[in-house]
Amino acid sequence: MKRSMSHALALLALPLLLLTAGCKGGLTPIKTLLDDPGRFDHQTVRIGGTVKQGVGILGYGVYRLDDGTGTLTVVTKEGGSPREGAKIGAEGEFRSAFTLGTETAAVLVEKQRFTP
Repeated sequence: MKRSMSHALALLALPLLLLTAGCKGGLTPIKTLLDDPGRFDHQTVRIGGTVKQGVGILGYGVYRLDDGTGTLTVVTKEGGSPREGAKIGAEGEFRSAFTLGTETAAVLVEKQRFTP
């Protein structure tokens, strides 16, 4: 009985482990998003990194987040832009604008900001 319970728990835990494998704290590497933008277009994703540039006005903001694998522009409608150098996480809808050769233009429309 105990053995079958252990097997059942292991089977339930397996999908969760597979979902988070390779993702620090459930974060998607920016390189992964930019390498295959069509796969993630209009999907909710979580990224984290260091704010490299940002501008905010009247509660709106745009900033660039660098996680060491790539840099992505984040657009926010609330809370403005975090300060440059801040280490933050952002969850939102990934939007791929276009891919031209090796260049991909994409943004994350922020829904929530968190501490990674």
